[in-house]
Amino acid sequence: MIVCIAEKPSVARDIARILGANSSHDGYMEGNGYQVTWTFGHLCTLKEPGDYTQSWKPWALTQLPMVPQRFGIKLIPEAHITKQFAIIEKLMQSADGIVNCGDAGQEGELIQRWVMQKAQAKCPVKRLWISSMTDEAIREGFSNLKDQGDYQPLYLAGLSRAIGDWLLGMNATRLYTLKYGQNRQVLSIGRVQTPTLALIVNRQKEIENFKPEPYWVLATVYRDTTFTATKGKFTSKEEGEKAFALIEGKPFTVTKVEKKEGKEQPPQLYDLTSLQVDCNRKYSFSAEMTLNLIQSLYEKKYTTYPRVDTQYLSDDIYPKCPQTMNGLYQTKFAGIAPYAELIKPIGGKPLKKSKRVFDTSKVTDHHAIIPTGVIPQNLTDAEQKVFDLVARRFIAVFLPDCKFSTTTVLGEVIGEEDKVEFKVTGKEILDPGWRVVQGKVSEKSENAEESENTEKASEAEERTLPTFVKGESGDHKPTLTEKWTTPPPYYNEASLLRAMETAGKFVEDETLRAAMKENGIGRPSSRAGIIETLFKRHYIKRDRKRLIATPTGIELIDLIREELLKSCELTGIWEKKLRDIEHQKYDAGQFIDELKAQVAEIVKEVMSDNSNRRVTVLSDSDLKKIKSPKTKTETPKTE
Repeated sequence: MIVCIAEKPSVARDIARILGANSSHDGYMEGNGYQVTWTFGHLCTLKEPGDYTQSWKPWALTQLPMVPQRFGIKLIPEAHITKQFAIIEKLMQSADGIVNCGDAGQEGELIQRWVMQKAQAKCPVKRLWISSMTDEAIREGFSNLKDQGDYQPLYLAGLSRAIGDWLLGMNATRLYTLKYGQNRQVLSIGRVQTPTLALIVNRQKEIENFKPEPYWVLATVYRDTTFTATKGKFTSKEEGEKAFALIEGKPFTVTKVEKKEGKEQPPQLYDLTSLQVDCNRKYSFSAEMTLNLIQSLYEKKYTTYPRVDTQYLSDDIYPKCPQTMNGLYQTKFAGIAPYAELIKPIGGKPLKKSKRVFDTSKVTDHHAIIPTGVIPQNLTDAEQKVFDLVARRFIAVFLPDCKFSTTTVLGEVIGEEDKVEFKVTGKEILDPGWRVVQGKVSEKSENAEESENTEKASEAEERTLPTFVKGESGDHKPTLTEKWTTPPPYYNEASLLRAMETAGKFVEDETLRAAMKENGIGRPSSRAGIIETLFKRHYIKRDRKRLIATPTGIELIDLIREELLKSCELTGIWEKKLRDIEHQKYDAGQFIDELKAQVAEIVKEVMSDNSNRRVTVLSDSDLKKIKSPKTKTETPKTE
């Protein structure tokens, strides 16, 4: 008998149906030579300190650092887990073979391996590795089962991550709680959560310490078009007034009219982070909510595996894309086919194949998130919004580039002693190309100023200018406007996810951002949970879309002197090592040994702190009383 073990009952039911295991039993399905059972996510976890030795049970500074000789696992002590594990254990003990049908990723590998270890399974193990839950994908996966040994590096990376988090989390949390927590509040420290908190705290301090400075912008209106002085901003009013006086009453002359045509490529397909960013910007969905929604769409077979960090498809997906496109063409919501008109122009022709979309070398475990081609039914409003983003992005990559023309007009006003040069730029869409897929959803930023700035910039960028001719001249109306510099915006979940992805560095360029993902902090699938942990610990709170650090969060980061605990860059290096373990470029044992040494050093440093510092303890009601920071009211900078 072959025992198949899935990560959820719903997934097990789909697999059992396809394998012909149609007879229901308590905790498993059986038939056609298969027994299909399931976990509920994690059934096992690493042992707690008190499980290794009685002396580690009570929290005591004298027992730190706690470093087990050998790490062990145990069942999570919950009745439904104990019951299900007993069923799994019995099935595995008498199995001829096992198929690991866990989620095809690092966490899924770890979950199932621990269960098999705990059940002391001795028979050969195969691995089902699929990127979507469609019937076709499951059948194809079972006809091409992999050897469990092929995924040993993936398991070692997951195990190293779990042990690393245990070593740092267990030791540093007890250390900081006992030293600074007033015996009233657990001060949770984590390999990823603490540098993430540091990002929020450091940005908040930057905003609070920001001193607005005035500057002046010289512009002039000629033929109902506003030209801005190319000199940029004036840092003193006198300097601006001098330039204003120089040009007042003098004619404006157009010196150059330049028209250039350009192309804009479609955006790349979604990975989990970019999808979470868009859902937060467009719909204010939290990172966790987006993850749950796209996971639900995956389990309902409508989209592919979601916990991915690549925006590419492997070349073998290309032949399947017309079938996927056909599914989208037939998709209807409330009787309306939203994608049919978008797909018509490319229907019946070979789909374009771009290296920005299809590149096997950029795909490891899974490809980018795309629709499966299964026509969605009975979606919730939120699920439909997420599906719509994924569907439109998929269609967009096969559409032509957007063609536009950029017109730049230069002008000057010659005064008695000097001249002042001016410039205006306009953009005209000649052929929208892929842009037709963009809905009319407004992208609201985390604060009013940024939203207003974005709208103004967008309007300016896409305005069509009147026809100007070189050499023409005439009257104009100059203006000198006082403006104020503004601080950077508070983080919202979208910008925080981007910062975690790039280890705290602000990167706009898609290609450069992709190159930095290797040194990001956390995994795409874990970042939402990390942010939620910061809320639960009362380290941060929401203020509309802004993320605000509480006094507890700020004081905790101020207390921490050890750079390893709060530096995104250093944590990003650890993350890179974990990826290298997965790709057999780094030794798991070395990673653990380095972390043991770091933990010992952190304990020594904190224990030698003779100050009597303590962290503010906040209750839920205290949290509600914290006033939101005031939004800066100065005019936003426009350069």
